[in-house]
Amino acid sequence: MNSKNQIKPEYPFIIAFAALFIGALAMGVSPVYVRMAETGPFASAFWRVALALPVLLIWAKYEASKLNQPLRSLLIFDRSVILTGLLFAGDLVFWHLAILNTNVANATLLACLAPVWVVLLAKPFLGETFTPATIIGLAVCLVGAFFLIGGNYQINPQQLTGDFFGLITSVFFGLYFLAIRVARREHSAGILIFLSTIITAVILLVITLMAGQSLVPETWKGASALAALGIVSHAGGQGLLAIALGSLTVVFSSLVIFIEAIAAAVFGWIFLDEAIGLVQIGGGALVLAGIWIARPKK
Repeated sequence: MNSKNQIKPEYPFIIAFAALFIGALAMGVSPVYVRMAETGPFASAFWRVALALPVLLIWAKYEASKLNQPLRSLLIFDRSVILTGLLFAGDLVFWHLAILNTNVANATLLACLAPVWVVLLAKPFLGETFTPATIIGLAVCLVGAFFLIGGNYQINPQQLTGDFFGLITSVFFGLYFLAIRVARREHSAGILIFLSTIITAVILLVITLMAGQSLVPETWKGASALAALGIVSHAGGQGLLAIALGSLTVVFSSLVIFIEAIAAAVFGWIFLDEAIGLVQIGGGALVLAGIWIARPKK
């Protein structure tokens, strides 16, 4: 790997992987919160990022204090930060468009293609290489995701638009991983997520208002779900992902989407009474095996 593209790991592998895994769990519970949110899909996406901002501000201030610098001196909206915010906004917009125009299984399975784009683009854009074991692990994860989700996959000409949106979601999410990896060269995790979330929130607010969706949930239950979506899934999930990407390679980190799919299935079973059979359990086991195969050997 080109030395100028090497990021010195901030944490040992076990700590970085723990952040990645816990972040995946936090992001994986987001569908439960979205279904309880009592708002439109774009409105819930906006609240997901907007309600995370107070927590992220505290985190950013803490990081600034560790550097003995005023926070305002670190609030730099450079190209990598702006790109990170734009790409995450695109990911959420097309994800929700996919859900509206196709079934959840199709949208989820197509979104799981994000690591494929990361593998294709990691070397030309970041100079990060990967081993044959990484490709084998990714292939095993994809097979596992198909068994985990694909039982409900449908080929329907009337859903092709939604399927296309699901594919675009995977592209945005893959590019989002690359953007975070680049931005982490210049920014700490908390400050990066705080700045990029401001950009994402502004974009999603405009889209929500243009779509004519109400921003106000109907009950306190909906408001609580939105708060959890912001604090747990975004501040926790995306924040821990940013921490992990300061130490782990972008290709390995992108496999987090498969852990997220397992978490979504488990939380759906616990909170929404969604069935899990032997096929789904086998798919989840394959995903974990694929991640083990793809793990860094050093």
